[in-house]
Amino acid sequence: MKTNHPDVLFVPYRDTVDLLSTDDAMRICEDVYKMHANGSVQWSKPPSFKLDTDAPYHNHWHVKAVTLKDIPITGVRLYNHYDDGDYNTVGYLDCTRYIVLSDPKTAHALAIVDEHWTYAVRSTAGAVIACKWMGPAKADVLGLVGVGTMGVNALRCLLMLYKFNEIRVTSRRKETREAFAKTWSEKLGIKVVPLETPEEVARGADIVVGGTTSSDIICKAEWLKPGSTFISLARRELDPADWAKMDKVVVDDWELNYLQPFFKDMVDSGQFPRSKLYAHIHEIVTGQKKGRERADERLLISTTGLVSQDVGICHYVYEKAKARGIGMTLPAAR
Repeated sequence: MKTNHPDVLFVPYRDTVDLLSTDDAMRICEDVYKMHANGSVQWSKPPSFKLDTDAPYHNHWHVKAVTLKDIPITGVRLYNHYDDGDYNTVGYLDCTRYIVLSDPKTAHALAIVDEHWTYAVRSTAGAVIACKWMGPAKADVLGLVGVGTMGVNALRCLLMLYKFNEIRVTSRRKETREAFAKTWSEKLGIKVVPLETPEEVARGADIVVGGTTSSDIICKAEWLKPGSTFISLARRELDPADWAKMDKVVVDDWELNYLQPFFKDMVDSGQFPRSKLYAHIHEIVTGQKKGRERADERLLISTTGLVSQDVGICHYVYEKAKARGIGMTLPAAR
């Protein structure tokens, strides 16, 4: 039996924060969209596996896998969180999040990468990167509906593309949005205004980001001004009845979105049939479809999240950690 396979590198959370910048994540997400466009991404069958354990555990496993042939790398994403309907650990460091990487040419295990940071930044970078083609040419006012992990990282990503003069924010709790506004106003040196309702945030904003954990309808199309871009990072951030009212709608992957109950219900009810979709984001990124064509278009970018981007980012982190001698070596079976 051959025993010359490598040991496994474990890259912990703190190291991933040092190894991956927001700019890195944006670039890699764009590169992976190009891989989708050229057909070199292979999904697992089925594309995801779930295990939901009822009370008293309220435990939810979600597993996805993909091969990126252009690198090449194979990765499996392992995610487990708690959700009892009132409290959930999505976005918190105490939930389980790992990416396991292996060499598709040999099946040798290469790395286990903690994905709390990589997932957090990918969740927004994969959507925000589309603003290069779908966003307004100039954006003075940003509206953030939700200022948790997704809201913070959406802001970080958008600051790679725009220089805002004002940011409006809202959240479920007054103290949360006020603390966010104070922190980021001091960091950026601009006005960051905490507001009570999503409507106050959305009206007049050039870009609006919906990134809450709510299952309720959050925003309405009638609040969005001509020329604005709405970025939906979660379930019903924009009223399903309003998707068809937008001038263009792009998603990361139609079939994967259709696996989500709210999206499936919206499609099956006739509110947003497949014919209303303008493009997949990879078609915009590669120029197969045009992005924004008029200054007054109202555009919607919606993402469910691609494990291909998670794996691409974690491969980058692994290679960088290996080159720098960072991480913990786990002995392979010999």
